[in-house]
Amino acid sequence: MDRLDGMRVLLAVADAGSLSAAARRLGIPLPTVSRKIAELESHLNARLLIRSTRSLALTDAGRSYVEAARRILEQIEEAERAAAGEYAAPRGDLVITAPLSFGRLHVTPVLAAFLAAYPQIDVRLALTDRVVRLLEDHVDCAVRLGALPDSSLMATRLGEMRRVVCASPAYLDSRGTPITPADLTSHASVTFDGLTSASVWSFADGDRQISVAVHSRLAVSSAEAAVDAAIAGVGLTNVFAYQAATALADGRLRIVLGDHEPPLAPVSLVHAGQGLMPLKLRAFLDFAAPRLRERLARVADQTEASAVSS
Repeated sequence: MDRLDGMRVLLAVADAGSLSAAARRLGIPLPTVSRKIAELESHLNARLLIRSTRSLALTDAGRSYVEAARRILEQIEEAERAAAGEYAAPRGDLVITAPLSFGRLHVTPVLAAFLAAYPQIDVRLALTDRVVRLLEDHVDCAVRLGALPDSSLMATRLGEMRRVVCASPAYLDSRGTPITPADLTSHASVTFDGLTSASVWSFADGDRQISVAVHSRLAVSSAEAAVDAAIAGVGLTNVFAYQAATALADGRLRIVLGDHEPPLAPVSLVHAGQGLMPLKLRAFLDFAAPRLRERLARVADQTEASAVSS
């Protein structure tokens, strides 16, 4: 049996939580996954998984073996990258993830310039508002919005981002402008499931943070749709400044409750801090960081100008 292949299958099962999910992730038939796990258990003379009709769990032996197998496979991948020249010249594949709107508006243009500058590097960009696990999902670098938890990841600070409440001039003319967060109880809101709670908005009251439940007239699945609905006059919405920057700049939206905005959210590039950094990743960090900082600064200036004019 191929023990390395068996390790990869076992790790996929442990990470995916089921044999069928691992089969889909690996692109192989479910019976093949079952057979490789059985072969591995037979070789080790130990049970690695406890399977039932509804759940799957690792045994104590399985947990220990998964941890060891993960380290072994990472070392093999490191050796293969070194042999392929990743540490001698910027080349190879990069996997990068970013929040949906931020990635589309700001990371993609930077990546286009990066790819032109580094023709031997290929990039896969995954745009999602969920927090991706870099090591487990084999991601090289991520753009993160918000405070970073303590971890082994290395972070490069890019800047900060305002979170703003805004509405169309027509809506504010017809319903009035909220002066305090408590005034939101009498207003309609457009909410979306993103990086924060949809139905509870956070504000600053001096040194305190307060939370206000809002009445959602319309719930959508993306910030872009929330901004569009706010422009159409459906209600107030709560988004990061970059998500509404264009509409704020041309007057289709106005910022309200600016004196009660929550603390600025940090924006960071994060990557695993383990082992020697491949030149392809160093090249991307050195290329992208100053350009993303510049784009964030422009958004901040644009938002400030919009707030003053409104």
